[in-house]
Amino acid sequence: KKSGMVPQGIGGFYRGLEANIARAMVLNGTKMSCYDQIKQMIKKSGMVPDGIPTQFASAMGAGFFMATTVAPFDMVRTRLMNQPPDAKIYSGAFDCFGKIMAAEGPGGFYRGFFPIWMRFAPTTCLQLIIFENLRGVLGMKAM
Repeated sequence: KKSGMVPQGIGGFYRGLEANIARAMVLNGTKMSCYDQIKQMIKKSGMVPDGIPTQFASAMGAGFFMATTVAPFDMVRTRLMNQPPDAKIYSGAFDCFGKIMAAEGPGGFYRGFFPIWMRFAPTTCLQLIIFENLRGVLGMKAM
């Protein structure tokens, strides 16, 4: 059985592209806004020492909210990318979203939530802690 470009053409490489673009926008918007808000709340509370502990806690919280907002996009993207080329189940992202909602309800979008969070939390911590510390090394003000 052939797979890849021959039966699907160049379009096969772009299945789920619209869902992936929407996912990236939501992911990055959530990461930066939640990190900033959580960090401000932590600093105001005084419960966590300033510096890396505050950055770590803020990034963990941002990772949770990233998983919450991105899980539906991940589900839609995965379904679109995995549909067989010869049996088109979904006509696009909105059709896929509607069919998941109708068949599985809102919970259908959050299957695999914990693994998503466990993937986001460490990478978000590393990215944001390194980012904040590089800003300091370069003489820039912290976020």
